[in-house]
Parts: sequence; structure tokens; C-alpha cells
Amino acid sequence: MLEFIQLLKQRYQDVLSQQNQIPAPHLYQQRIDQLIFAEAFIRKGQLLAANLKPPLQIAVVGPTQAGKSSLVNVLLNSTAAGVSPLAGYTVHPQGFCQGVSFAECSGLQRYFGGFQCVAPHDLTKQRHDCYSLTENPGNSTLLPDCVLWDTPDFDSIDSATYREGVIRAVALADVVILVVSKEKYADQSVWDMMAMLEPLHQPTLICLNKLAEGSETLLVQSLKEKWQHTRSDAFPDVVPLYYQKPAGLPLWPEADKRLLARLAGRVNAKKQPRFEQQLLQKYWPEWLQPVHEEHQALTEWQALIERVITQALASYQRDFLNHPHHYETFQQALAELLILLEIPGLAGVLAGARKALTWPVRQLMKLGRKRLHITDSSQETILLSQIAEHTLIQLADHVLDKSEQGKQALWWKELGSLLRRQRPDILQHFQGAAKTYHLSFQQDIEQTAHRLYHKLQEQPMVLNSLRATRVTADAAVIALTLHTGGIGAHDLVIAPAMLTVTSLLAESAIGSYMHKVEAQLKQQQLNAVKQALFIGSLSTLLLGLPGQLSTRTYFNISPAQLYTAQQQLTEKRHGLRLL
Repeated sequence: MLEFIQLLKQRYQDVLSQQNQIPAPHLYQQRIDQLIFAEAFIRKGQLLAANLKPPLQIAVVGPTQAGKSSLVNVLLNSTAAGVSPLAGYTVHPQGFCQGVSFAECSGLQRYFGGFQCVAPHDLTKQRHDCYSLTENPGNSTLLPDCVLWDTPDFDSIDSATYREGVIRAVALADVVILVVSKEKYADQSVWDMMAMLEPLHQPTLICLNKLAEGSETLLVQSLKEKWQHTRSDAFPDVVPLYYQKPAGLPLWPEADKRLLARLAGRVNAKKQPRFEQQLLQKYWPEWLQPVHEEHQALTEWQALIERVITQALASYQRDFLNHPHHYETFQQALAELLILLEIPGLAGVLAGARKALTWPVRQLMKLGRKRLHITDSSQETILLSQIAEHTLIQLADHVLDKSEQGKQALWWKELGSLLRRQRPDILQHFQGAAKTYHLSFQQDIEQTAHRLYHKLQEQPMVLNSLRATRVTADAAVIALTLHTGGIGAHDLVIAPAMLTVTSLLAESAIGSYMHKVEAQLKQQQLNAVKQALFIGSLSTLLLGLPGQLSTRTYFNISPAQLYTAQQQLTEKRHGLRLL
């Protein structure tokens, strides 16, 4: 599952980089944040599953200029967190170890993945893939043993560049402290963040900062309404913070001194797998919307291919297999039968005649070109190439219509462009496959001739009549020049010997058997052409075209990949089975 989330996030980021082609870029950015959040939360689950449970993690989050770093210093009873009146001063997650050692935090580097842990003084605004971890020099009476995280804001214009660090720190947290001021508590960015956090079920505390005496009651009520509008869980405790004028820091109420320790007691790591599943199920349909749209287009493309392939096969049957003048395959089988009908006593004479008649062809055979010669002269291969060209033209017209209909129009437009570029290669591959098929099918033709010959052996009178016909010079010349590649099979239709042989067979006792064998040969040929050419070559190449579309513009996540991920999400009732 983690690998699929990372893949989906990467595809969203790639597609978003082509902003001029996306109708709603802000939705894509929102989904990227959610995917980063889900990835980080799954990573936390991996730490727990690997018995690398880190100490309690508390994250202080909030909008810009809410006073997060100042509150961190109050909680730590130190000045470890840097503060500034300027917005966006903190741009990296900074962890402060309170009552825990660095050794207990060894699993955090695995959690942060590509982020680098550096000393606080080495954090620079030129690099945002960093975080720091230091020991608290003060003696806090407000915190349980934990790592307290000071996080950057998530709402400023520049926050897009360091937002991932915020998300990772928040997803790691066991307890969340939301810091808002009276100026910022109603901002939509605050409640978007709190909505994203809901599936994690983190014990939460709201700190209402920068208050004037007597103003908190109205603000707390407004906060409660915002919370209930955004989330379905219970409204959390709210701590009002007033500034100490001499120190310039908020004053933590004495009555809430043990509040964070009580919240820490509500943390239950055993529910992590279930929370992971809830998080993914919440966002799954929205994340996969563009993937499903591509799959719909892909399904339409597959149906389109199936339709034109069906039409191509129908053309092949009409214009070749069932055509009275073009169908040549059974004539080849009869020519092979003429070879088998030789009378032993005349074999030497016929062989001599053959040698003279077929000398040029035999020279080509020495060069290994006999079969190629037969294939090139075949009416069937010529017709197949024409059908393939017509199929691609027809397909291109359908794709053009799809690209003008609006829905996934860009996908169809680029697919049409790819089809035009690939057309020569597709046709060349098809023609090569057609020649290969034609050569391999000669075995079926020879087997058909042997079946007829064995049947004739059961009818001696018919066999002798055919042998008499076979002796004629016309029969010998035509049969053997065909067999060695001297003429095309379609020329046999008007050959006297072939007409005589065909008539004798049709009128003989095995006439019905001959028609049955011819029908079987046609069916074998249809199946072979369908499988080797229209499915194995043309359809396969066409079905593979969408996979060649740029992943910078399209998600290109296959239905098989999506199915595997969905199985991971649903097959285990109480949590995810991580890949």
C-alpha cells in the first residue's frame, strides 16, 4: 500500500507540473497534501509494527504569526525555539527532546525518509528537506516525557515550498496542539488542516493565543461552532493564553498544568492500523477520480479496438475465405494432393520434367527464399495488409471523434497523435506477422492434403481415376511449379487439371467429406489469422498504446495496479496489510 500511495503522489505531482492542462490545480495540490499525509502516517505505522516505537510525539501547529514558537518555549521552559516578529521564520520541523534521549528517537530518521536530520544552526531556507532534533536545555513542568515539535505555518504564500515538512511532523504526532490567535482562528486553512487530521484520532488541544482579558468566552464559542462544522468528534479543551508583558510570552494557566499529561494518557498505539484504514478510506474515492476517468477512457479504447477487429475479421471472411475467386488455400491443399497421387512407375519421368520446369525456382530455394516467394505471391497476405491499413484509418477516425467530444478529450487527442506516429511500425509488424503466419500455415495445408489422400485410399476406384488425371503434363507442371514456388495458388482456379481433379472429388463418394475438410480448413485458417494477426499483433500493439502516454501528463496507473491496492485496503478488516 505504501508503494501505491507513493506512486499516486508522484503521478499527481507530475501531472500538476503541467498546470496549463489541469482544470482545477488547487484540488490536485490538496490531494498531494493528503497523499503525503497518508504516506507519513503509514510510515509511522511501520515504526510501530517493527517495534521501533518512538517516544511520545507532540506537535504544535497553526497558521502564520499565531505564536507557535513562543508557545513551544513556554512549554519547554527555555528559549530553544527561535522566534521572530516576521512571518515564515520557522520553515523546518524542529523537535525538542524533553526527558528522552536521542537513542530513543533512532527510528525517526526511518520515518522521515528522504528528509535529513541536521543541527538547528545548519537549517537553511535554501533546503526544505531537513529537520532538527535537539535536547531541551530547560526543565519543563508542563510536558510529559516526549519530543515536542515546533512546525512551520501552513497558510502563508511561501508555505507551499516547505509544507511537506509540516505534514510529516503532524502525521507523526500522538498529540496535537493547535495554536490560533483571535485574528486567525476562522481562517479556512486552519480548518482544512483540522479536517485532514480527523481520521488520525489524535488527542487535540486548542490554544487560543494573544487574548485580551474577557474576550475568550465569545471566541471559544465561535471555535466550537467551527469545530462542529468541520469534524464529527468531540470539541477539545481550549487553553486561553494571555501575554506576560515583561517576558513577552504567553502565560500558561496554572489550572491546566497537567493537561498535556492527561492527553498523553489517551494515546492508544494499538489502534494505529485501524486509523490508517479509516484515513485511506476517507480519501480513496477522491484520490482515484482521475485514475478512474482514465480507466473509463481506456475501457472505451478497448471496446473500440474490439469493434474494429471484429469488422476486420468479417472483411477477411467475406473477401477471402468466402470469396469464390480469391480463396486459394484449399487449392493449395489439392495441389499437395496431386503430389501424393504420383504413380510409382512414372515418378522418374515426372521428376525429370519437374527438374527442367522448376530450375529457376530451385535456385531461389538454394538461397532460402522458397517460402518467402510463396508468401509474397499470396493473395491472402496482400488482402490482409489492405485490411490492416483500413482498420487503422477507421480507428483514427473514431479517436478523432472522441477527442472532439469533451470528456477526456486531451487523453484521446494525444492517443490519436501517438497512433499516427506508430502507424508505420504497427503495419510493418503486422505484415511480418502475416508472412510468418502464412509460412506456418503450410503445415495445416499439407495435413489437409494427407487427410484427403488417406480418405481416397478407402476408395480405390476414385483414387485410380485421380491418378490417371495426375499423369497429364498439365497437372504435373502446375502441381510441381506451385509446390516449388513457381506460380501463385490463385492461378490454379483456371488450370484444367485442377478443374478436373476438383470435379472428380466433388462428384465422387468422398465429395461430402471433401466439403467438410474444406470447411474445417477455413475455420482453422480463420482461427489462426484471428489469433496470430488480429489479436497477437494488431490488437496487442493497439492496446499497448495508452501505456506509452507520458506520465508527466497522465496517471497511467493500470487497472491491475489499482485492483491490487484496493485488495490491500479491503481484505484485512482491522487494518492494512502493508506491501
